[in-house]
Amino acid sequence: MQKTRLDTARIRAARRVIDPLFLNTPLYRCEPLEPVMDCKVSIKLETANPVRSFKGRGAELVTEEVVANGGSALVCASAGNLGQALAWSGRRRGLDVKVVARRQAPPVKLERMRALGATLELVDGDFEQARERAVVLAQRDGVRLVEDSLDLSTCEGAATIGLELAESTSGFDTVLIALGGGALATGIGHVLRTLAPGVEVVCVQPKGAPALTLSWRRRQVVNTETMETIADGVAGRFPIPEVLQDLLLVADDAVLVEEESIVAGMRLLLEHAGLVVEPSAALGLAAVLEDRERFAGRHVVTIVCGSNVELEAYRGWAW
Repeated sequence: MQKTRLDTARIRAARRVIDPLFLNTPLYRCEPLEPVMDCKVSIKLETANPVRSFKGRGAELVTEEVVANGGSALVCASAGNLGQALAWSGRRRGLDVKVVARRQAPPVKLERMRALGATLELVDGDFEQARERAVVLAQRDGVRLVEDSLDLSTCEGAATIGLELAESTSGFDTVLIALGGGALATGIGHVLRTLAPGVEVVCVQPKGAPALTLSWRRRQVVNTETMETIADGVAGRFPIPEVLQDLLLVADDAVLVEEESIVAGMRLLLEHAGLVVEPSAALGLAAVLEDRERFAGRHVVTIVCGSNVELEAYRGWAW
């Protein structure tokens, strides 16, 4: 039988390393959403922190490991949120952080990474080109390469969200998790499979960037030639085999949603929860909107995973 790379004891220990700013995030019923969703809805709010996304949890583990191993620098590819998180955590530990990003990435994410002290290298093309360039730079400079989702610390940092869910008394029966590289889904999924096996783990990905969902369905890596989605934080074409194996062990379902449903989810979070979110954070609501009958009468938790969004783009989508 395939073994997971994740370890619950390490995940528990991670909470002693991660800055408390990123831990014990709000989890609450959002009753104004429920008449629209036809089910009970709770929100796990991962944006109320200095980097406005869940990525700070894993970044804290990564940078602590770099320091413990005598390193002074690291490099990663990022759509924006991981880069911000590593820049924030690296700055407080005295590390040099280089981020390779798409030239077309949301300017707000690029500006925020620079403001937090990261050095940026911009590349043309999509995220996969950025990932390839980060590998080259790490080898050239002899520094730690952080590959989101492949790097176990990014998964086990995200998994601490699962501990908080499992320890809650919310009584939910389903968790809806944005699926991109896989760190969030495999981390939370691992903990819930271990500590709350009755909870259904549903991963949600845009139809315009479906690679990991297609891979999960076929139980083998499926690469895609293109991707087109407003949810840049979960847009990738080349799933990581090790991450897919982890996901196969913990996900009950993986669904694909339309762009229109993502936008509708963003609007609902603004109107009924007072939350400005990036598209990736609305994937959970999008899944419910597209299949109300499936979730009717259930109590779902949706992970609001990021709020780093370009204002002008947001206005076009949500207003």
